[in-house]
Amino acid sequence: MTLAESLARQALASVDPNLAIVRMQKLNEQVANTFSQQRSISRLTSLFGILALVLASIGIYGVTAHNLASRTNEIGMRVALGADRSDILSLILRGSFLLVAFGLLLGLPIVLGLGKFLSSQLYGLDQYDPVVLSAAGATLALSALLAAFIPAYRGSLISPMQALRSE
Repeated sequence: MTLAESLARQALASVDPNLAIVRMQKLNEQVANTFSQQRSISRLTSLFGILALVLASIGIYGVTAHNLASRTNEIGMRVALGADRSDILSLILRGSFLLVAFGLLLGLPIVLGLGKFLSSQLYGLDQYDPVVLSAAGATLALSALLAAFIPAYRGSLISPMQALRSE
């Protein structure tokens, strides 16, 4: 028992000797205990958001790899006609980013619409905060770049002979 706690007990006993003090707690401990459920929900929501980002990245990787596998002959022809690795890399990444841009354009109105309904849950945050929306879009675009770069790099290494053998 600390000095402050014993002084508080003496002060309360001088006011009302029949007052039973069950537990004394510091204010920051009381606040931490009060918001523990909200903190747990926030952590769980963050975990689900990261999981969704990983699943979206895996999906973009899969779609890009499948698209690349179906275009092996075309890429081999382009290389045979003089396209270099950077051209092939940019071709494949451009195709992937068209899908990501379409998803962002489709998802932005949905996010803005849901923000209106969830505004009561967004304590201290603006539902149309452009910094948060642009950070989320940039995070998705960066993860899409990383997910699409691996198959795009593999596609840039395709030689015309590999394209002929794949048929």
